Amino acid sequence: MPLILETIVSTRDARGRLNFAPMGITLQGERILLRPFRGAVTFDNLRDTGEGVVHFTDNVLLFARCAVSSAIPPHHSARKVRGAVLEDACHWKEFVVESSDLGEERARFWARVVAEGRGRDFAGLNRAKHAVIEATILATRLGLLGRQRALEEVARLRPLVDKTGGPEEHEAFAFIADHIAGWTDAR
Repeated sequence: MPLILETIVSTRDARGRLNFAPMGITLQGERILLRPFRGAVTFDNLRDTGEGVVHFTDNVLLFARCAVSSAIPPHHSARKVRGAVLEDACHWKEFVVESSDLGEERARFWARVVAEGRGRDFAGLNRAKHAVIEATILATRLGLLGRQRALEEVARLRPLVDKTGGPEEHEAFAFIADHIAGWTDAR
């Protein structure tokens, strides 16, 4: 089983509009495997423009906001691709798609790293940050899981944030929990 790393991926559409979305990716040397769901903005952008930036960050509030809103966080232009680099990225990899398999519900885009950069040290992830990431993943899969199941998981994760979280983790968890609580399964 490959190691999946939680990242934020930035892409642009054919008209240049920017999108930031959390995504688990797999690194294989200088290659990146991205597996967005069909219908996701990232899927469309990778299919249509074939480039982007993968960001590694410990800022879980960025994960939460980018997952369930069309937030455009502070960023600057990438060096080698028509993409954007998060201001709060620890490090990032700019990539171009070399091949793809679009035949399944989750596509496979294999990309080559063309540039890298470093912004700041990675402070690490405590249990609260992990809980926010897990809750964020739930929020992106509400259509598959349903509201009730997601709320049960949020209740299970909440003590981790209560015990070990700081202000950023509490804000991010509340943001995601509110989003899940407001979800209507019929969407």
